[in-house]
Amino acid sequence: MCAGSIILCRHGLRLPEFSPTAKGRAMKISELTKQTGVSKENIHHYIREGLLRKPRKTGKNRADYSEVYVRQVRLIKELRDNYFLPLPIIKKILKEQKKQTPSEQSSFQVQSEYLRPIERFFPREIVGKKAFQEATGLGRYWLDKLEEWGIIAARMNGEDHVYSHENVVIGRLMVDMDRLGFGPRDGYDPKGLKPISDFIQNYLTVSTREYLERNVERLDSPDFVEKGGQFAELMSLFLYHLYRRLVRDPAPSACEDAEFQD
Repeated sequence: MCAGSIILCRHGLRLPEFSPTAKGRAMKISELTKQTGVSKENIHHYIREGLLRKPRKTGKNRADYSEVYVRQVRLIKELRDNYFLPLPIIKKILKEQKKQTPSEQSSFQVQSEYLRPIERFFPREIVGKKAFQEATGLGRYWLDKLEEWGIIAARMNGEDHVYSHENVVIGRLMVDMDRLGFGPRDGYDPKGLKPISDFIQNYLTVSTREYLERNVERLDSPDFVEKGGQFAELMSLFLYHLYRRLVRDPAPSACEDAEFQD
């Protein structure tokens, strides 16, 4: 590794360790259980139930498993642990997933990782910068920068920084973006996220103030807070799906517009 890369590792986003098993390389079931956290008995059960294909046998009581099994077993575990789905439903999901493109499969894996219902019921706060770094994998340099830009914002409890569940997710997302090749060392400047954060913050401030000014008489309504919370979630979903729509169905470029007009 070059000296420049070492400096980036120290001051950039700290990458999580990649799987020691190379993609496509065969592994024994002991390695599969180690990488997925799922017992050998459960993996054999998933094979018998048809959720997983039978592995390639290398002996009477031995078989080899590829990296595909790692992804599938992790997905089964995610769906059981976080969505409480029974195996017959998971089997149908896996069957449908085979029809998806590699891009759609990757999107599904990311969604299952970050959109966990159980974490909504039991949000976990992180106290202290060091604990936040350990929970997210984010380097101290970039944690300070993201706080400076207002993308991550802790509340203070005495001298302690307390990070909400949303802040933790943002930190993990930044590390995963870096892992995928969209980080500082790849030419992507995280500071480009600051204008987005500023725009949303400004929009929330202005729109909330204007709404309250027009609805002063409703502030004492017993369902005002409840509906306000629901509106906040709806806006979160709106922004999420708006971004997905823009990425998947981008507007014509300026060149395409010019060609169309001609």
